[in-house]
Amino acid sequence: MTDFLGFALFVAVNALLLFILAFKVSLLRIKLQISLGDGGNSTLNNAMRAHGNGLEQFPIFALLLLALTLLGASQLIIVLFGISFTIARLFHAYGMLEISFPARRIGATGTYLLQLAAIIAVILQCTL
Repeated sequence: MTDFLGFALFVAVNALLLFILAFKVSLLRIKLQISLGDGGNSTLNNAMRAHGNGLEQFPIFALLLLALTLLGASQLIIVLFGISFTIARLFHAYGMLEISFPARRIGATGTYLLQLAAIIAVILQCTL
């Protein structure tokens, strides 16, 4: 059971982030009275993209962490990957919502580099 603790915490924290991003979209829809699409509102569009991008990036990384967990990678590796990915996603969400290109760039770059590192880690773990 403890073998899955790092992975479970990663999933819970990132699910919370996605919940918050989705809730922000809902609150903006109510405030702006826009039920479908973004109605041409850039604030709503940015909130929708922040949530959508999280939904695009999270599942593949979660699968990579699950694969590492099932292959017996150390919990330290799982936790370091999970924390780093979460920080990258927080930077990206902040950059999207607050229109901060540097934060968005840090988040996107971090996400891509961590995905590549996790892919390599899974491949290496398979060869051990």
